[in-house]
Amino acid sequence: MANLRVVVADDQTLMREAVRIVLGAEDGMTVVGEAASGVALLDLLKRVRADVALVDLAMPPLDGIELLERIRAEHAAIKTVVLSATDDPRQVAAALRRGAAAFVLKSVNPLDVPGIIRQIVDGTTFIPVPGDAELRADARGTLSDRELAVLVELAEGRTNKEIAGRLSVSDETVKFHLRNVYRKLAVSSRTDAIRFAHENDLVDIGL
Repeated sequence: MANLRVVVADDQTLMREAVRIVLGAEDGMTVVGEAASGVALLDLLKRVRADVALVDLAMPPLDGIELLERIRAEHAAIKTVVLSATDDPRQVAAALRRGAAAFVLKSVNPLDVPGIIRQIVDGTTFIPVPGDAELRADARGTLSDRELAVLVELAEGRTNKEIAGRLSVSDETVKFHLRNVYRKLAVSSRTDAIRFAHENDLVDIGL
């Protein structure tokens, strides 16, 4: 994957600094600019070339949803990752409808942010892991037979190449199914998918 150019917009200096430090230590990612408001972010995006924008929705005076619409209209190629202190389903849905490629709670481990960025660049939509028990109970039913098979192989510790060989498919097909698994289970990494599978009895294997 080519070097990803990232901009960070948050009115909290500490949050911007934490993200910059984490991404700065990551191979293949560069923070090319920071902004403390939505207005400043829109100005920044006119001056730098960016692949991904990490954006706080609560940055007065510009409304967060309006900011997402502006980014989508003026910089359609940029993937936008929302950083939020709330997991209100209405706000999540509104952000995704307005073009956000990911919705991440600020309580997330900063070390997980690079993985989230890579996933959304690959085309996966990321939202917080839902707390609704019924949604969790229905998660297995949302997976196709092949997606469930890939998840079982993943939970048994196999690599993409090993999974491809066992299921007689290409590596790219495995990646495609894994992206769907992540999206349907609302998780952000291989580790999260394995943990989710075991915690919610989605696969019947022993550790």
